[in-house]
Amino acid sequence: MARGIYIHIPFCHQICNYCDFNKFYFKNQPVDEYIEALGKEMALTVDKHPESFTQIETIFLGGGTPTALSPEQLTRLLTLIRTYIPMDGVTEFTSEANPDELSEAKMRALFDGGVNRLSMGVQSFDQDLLKKIGRTHSNAHVYETIALAKKVGFRNISIDLMYGLPGQSMEQWRDSLEKAFALELPHFSAYSLIVEPKTIFYNQHAKGKLKLPTEDLEAEMYDVLMQEMEAHGLHQYEISNFAYEGFSSVHNKIYWENDEYAGFGAGAHGYLNGVRYSNHGPLKKYMDTLEIGELPIIYEHEVTDAEKREEQMFLGLRKTDGVSHILYEGKFGESMHVRYGQVIEKLVAEGLLEHDENGIRLTRKGRFVGNEVFQEFLLED
Repeated sequence: MARGIYIHIPFCHQICNYCDFNKFYFKNQPVDEYIEALGKEMALTVDKHPESFTQIETIFLGGGTPTALSPEQLTRLLTLIRTYIPMDGVTEFTSEANPDELSEAKMRALFDGGVNRLSMGVQSFDQDLLKKIGRTHSNAHVYETIALAKKVGFRNISIDLMYGLPGQSMEQWRDSLEKAFALELPHFSAYSLIVEPKTIFYNQHAKGKLKLPTEDLEAEMYDVLMQEMEAHGLHQYEISNFAYEGFSSVHNKIYWENDEYAGFGAGAHGYLNGVRYSNHGPLKKYMDTLEIGELPIIYEHEVTDAEKREEQMFLGLRKTDGVSHILYEGKFGESMHVRYGQVIEKLVAEGLLEHDENGIRLTRKGRFVGNEVFQEFLLED
């Protein structure tokens, strides 16, 4: 049974140098037709899996850039969502946004359409760094947009920050954190740069033209991040996410708790009835498939019992609370120690995991090498 819904809007007015998501330049794209295709996909999916859509808690508009759409297009999209998705249990409805695209008309379209949370891609408050990573907004855009969002009625606002950027210094990172805290927002996400294939940065890196901070400096930036968030009263509830009480992202917790969700849109991924799936990425293929009344799924994988257990461990360990004994035993009918006892003992001895009667979780030391810890739980079946 799905707890959440992800809807992919693959259009951007500017392509960021680090982005590897399915995306297209907005100009000359069939945006209106794409929105109607999303409606068809939602209708077909709910009709095929009605039992999976009875307890939807969250909806997330991601991209690409949802706010690349016009106010009228956003209104049409939100109307289709309310038409096909049962909204009674939805408590969190998020839209990603760019600071220089979110006009008052777009904000009112989102707010009036049921969106109650904004996730804004700020990344840095250093204009030179923003240019390096392909962002087009200024600090003034950020300040004005957040003030306007609060005026419209949004109270749950999050911004993304990035560290480990090309040429980024500790001074620049501290300055971005200081400016972020001055906004008095309830939630922050902060990610280190990962150079992904099929990105501009990947090509630059392959040619030796991308100067990145050292691993030690990146680790220091993460250390400063955790210290400063704690000093400002924000709880680290996941490796990269910090919030005041009551403002943790419910939607992201669905992923980390390894629960099911539906994914709609070109290149979107979902997890329904024990099957992980992904859609066609090219717009024409996505829309043509729906035009003939078929779902645009290109790949399906029925998750094995062993994979479910592995995912429960390495996704759950992203959370500061870690993996609960009760939750694990409720899902799999046995203690996590049956399969992972030796791994847990080893990682506890190395100071990377904590273990008590409630469950297991990363130590502060373990957060710096989270991916290495997660790999320990990928056991051969």
